[in-house]
Amino acid sequence: MQLAAGQAEPSEVSALLEILFLLTVLSMAPAILLTMTSFTRIIIVFHFLRQAMGTQQMPPNQVLASLAIFMTFVIMYPVGKDMNNQALQPYLAEEITFDQALERAQQPPRQFMFKHTREKDLSVFYSITGAERPQNKEEVSTILLVAAYTISELKTGFTIGFLIYIPFLILDMVVASVLLSMGMMMLPPVMVSLPFKILLFILVDGWNLVVGSLVNTFQ
Repeated sequence: MQLAAGQAEPSEVSALLEILFLLTVLSMAPAILLTMTSFTRIIIVFHFLRQAMGTQQMPPNQVLASLAIFMTFVIMYPVGKDMNNQALQPYLAEEITFDQALERAQQPPRQFMFKHTREKDLSVFYSITGAERPQNKEEVSTILLVAAYTISELKTGFTIGFLIYIPFLILDMVVASVLLSMGMMMLPPVMVSLPFKILLFILVDGWNLVVGSLVNTFQ
């Protein structure tokens, strides 16, 4: 029997659902970039660094965001490679179904997030939702894992930012004490310390040090 007019075949329905899923993922790409990758930690540290140096809008937000995005691509490359090898390529080769590909694609980012998520942050969201506590990692909800990972990244980013702030704060205090002892109380200490902070940052090869240390925190 032929299908009634207007009734789609199962294969057509499946293709439409796959297209709908792809469009949904693309629309959520900014949220995925912010919450499931290393971007959050990197951009927080960069802004703390700029505030500690007191350079106002230098480097500009666009430069910091672009550098953070490219660093995120480098750090997340192994995760993306595993997703491609385990899920995308077998699916394109029609070796696995769409549901199997979706299940396999979740595993590499879940492993990455588990590595950098604190258990007590995950416990907070289970307490909020009232969901049953998982017995192992496989039972952890991906949505709750993403939320806990984001909180953990915020905490880690602020911790690194605080450590970066300390040497610049000490330099500000030294300059302020010198100006006070010289009776130059009307001269803003930040204006005097800024060249010294920039010089210190250049001498220690600051960008290489900060970027290298950030990458190492994800190893």
